[in-house]
Amino acid sequence: MNILILGGGGREHALAWAVLQNPKCDRLIVAPGNAGIARIAECASFDIENGAATVAFVEENAIDFVIVGPEAPLAAGVADRLRDAGVLVFGPSLEAARLEASKGFTKEICDAAGAPTAGYARFTEAAPAKEYIRAEGAPIVVKADGLAAGKGVIVAMDVDTALAAIDDMFGGEFGAAGAEVVIEEFMEGEEASFFVLCDGETVLPIGTAQDHKRVGEGDTGPNTGGMGAYSPAPVMTDAVTEKALEEIVKPTMAEMARRGAPYQGVLYVGLMIKDGQPRLVEYNVRFGDPECQVLMMRLGAQALDLMQAAAEGRLAGMRVNWAEDHAMTVVLAARGYPGAYEKGSEIRGLDSLPETSEEMCFHAGTVEKDGRILANGGRVLNVTARGDSLAAARARAYAMADAIDWPEGFYRRDIGWRALGEV
Repeated sequence: MNILILGGGGREHALAWAVLQNPKCDRLIVAPGNAGIARIAECASFDIENGAATVAFVEENAIDFVIVGPEAPLAAGVADRLRDAGVLVFGPSLEAARLEASKGFTKEICDAAGAPTAGYARFTEAAPAKEYIRAEGAPIVVKADGLAAGKGVIVAMDVDTALAAIDDMFGGEFGAAGAEVVIEEFMEGEEASFFVLCDGETVLPIGTAQDHKRVGEGDTGPNTGGMGAYSPAPVMTDAVTEKALEEIVKPTMAEMARRGAPYQGVLYVGLMIKDGQPRLVEYNVRFGDPECQVLMMRLGAQALDLMQAAAEGRLAGMRVNWAEDHAMTVVLAARGYPGAYEKGSEIRGLDSLPETSEEMCFHAGTVEKDGRILANGGRVLNVTARGDSLAAARARAYAMADAIDWPEGFYRRDIGWRALGEV
């Protein structure tokens, strides 16, 4: 098969790495890719949020299968354009992608499906939103309705922070994403990510993970796109997983199908678990980043078979073969992230890192210039490792991180602290 992956971050590097393990893959192109991806696959440059441009590239390069990595092309309807052109694609339609593109829409779906989630209210103006916050008190959660690259959620522990978040969102900090705001109750518990594949009818669980959103150790500081993750998530017991599937995921999928927007692709189910009861935090319509890195490390070559089956409506006959192991990824970010940071610093020591089925450094925000690897983003590298235990995976991941020579970068040293009992 000739395969095209859309995207250029750590998630797409991990997807490319897994796809290339499968002998079914004859040619792999990633658009736009990054410096790490360029070392294992072809990279191409075109507007991946433009459906017509994507279809033209697919036809010119005889692509058999397209895997959409990030949310923006999905929210732009690229998967629809590809399907209209008769191209096999992994990723939901524009209408189904609203599960991530609009938090208000997701709340509507949860209400209709009876899926347990946080209490909420929606606002299009600042004054009534602030009045609601003052009445409810803190802690409280303020969310930009639309896509904000993982940064449009403010968990406010006091009223003043929540009110400032309203000013920021309606003041344009998140662009069009903040034109509407969803304010939610603060849910207590332990957060986890549950990933399922869907083909419009069948739902197939493919794994669990836990992400570290806060920039600082001990889960402190502002939210980021994710500073590290591990899989599986200990809090996702068989009982909790079954509840999430039966009470949240399947009713949501049935409601989407009832509305004429059957869901096909991967569904990232963000959960808050307290006393064994999961409630929905959010849906994402693509693999998480950096959760994808640990999932791909554990899934390997079968990831391509599973994604193809989802795209072709064949999930009912598929099984996931899990190794009894653990994986961890640690994000190396540019100093200053998630605030202002500089690009262009050189990263040394990457060539000495292992590249095996158990240890990989996935590039997220890098470019190559004159044979040197330079930082080109906020989250720059994802050192990822497997092990028989989470502690073993962690030791391998941090050994890789410590071997990288990049004074302009930083990383958290406590990824996995909760699962390892380091409270």
